[in-house]
Amino acid sequence: MDIHNLPEGTTPEDVAKAHARDMEIQRKYGVEYHKYWVNDKGNKVFCLAHAPNAEAAECVHREAHGMMAEKIIEVSPDVAEVFLGGTETNPAGAVLLPGGGPNERDPGIRTVLFTDVVNSTTLTQSLGDEAALAIVGVHDTIVRDALSALGGREVKHTGDGIMASFVSAANAVRCAMQIQRELDKHAQINSEHPLKVRVGAAAGEPVEKNNDLFGSTVQLAARLCAHARPEQILVSTAIAELCSGKGLAFEDIGEVMLKGFTSPVRAHAAGWRQ
Repeated sequence: MDIHNLPEGTTPEDVAKAHARDMEIQRKYGVEYHKYWVNDKGNKVFCLAHAPNAEAAECVHREAHGMMAEKIIEVSPDVAEVFLGGTETNPAGAVLLPGGGPNERDPGIRTVLFTDVVNSTTLTQSLGDEAALAIVGVHDTIVRDALSALGGREVKHTGDGIMASFVSAANAVRCAMQIQRELDKHAQINSEHPLKVRVGAAAGEPVEKNNDLFGSTVQLAARLCAHARPEQILVSTAIAELCSGKGLAFEDIGEVMLKGFTSPVRAHAAGWRQ
């Protein structure tokens, strides 16, 4: 996957023409460009291609139009699809926003969400393996039902939680709220062994730093999850801003120190109790 920082004034039509030119000569270098995401506001384009190496991809861009990528990273196609989703493209090869109109291009921004079962180790020690697994299974069912209802994609199971990706930041928050509400109902019925979960979420572009897909976005979401109190949903400032006007309530809890981050990070707690 390569990332382009576009000059001011570059239009989606300019990008479409460049992509078409890439496809005209790509076989000369053993490259196949599959599709691309256009972030108009950020003046960025993310291209997913199959190539023997980064140099071959650079040769295609250099000969086709001279619009060279700022960064090229190696990613697994499966990982890219899990995070980004969006298989529908327009005739020019631009990925379309899932559920949007025929001209609504997908900007590639995603929200990453983590859940974490509170005191999962203690549950295992006090209840035994089978009973603890059954409780975690309740978490898995509730989380997966919420993901299905709100357009989330499960990335992986972490052992005592789930990592997921969303196109919509608002839907990610609504998913977290549904999870906490369903778990609260479960706790009222199973008061002897209440199941409590932390949730953390952050939003960002698909390719960031350290040659990692969603590198710092994933790290921030995971750290916010770890910092959250039981039954709390903590999100990044980017998510609170993306959810403006969506009817969701957030409490600004100020700056918090998170493991691995050199500077404090402002966090917001999403209200979920009705």
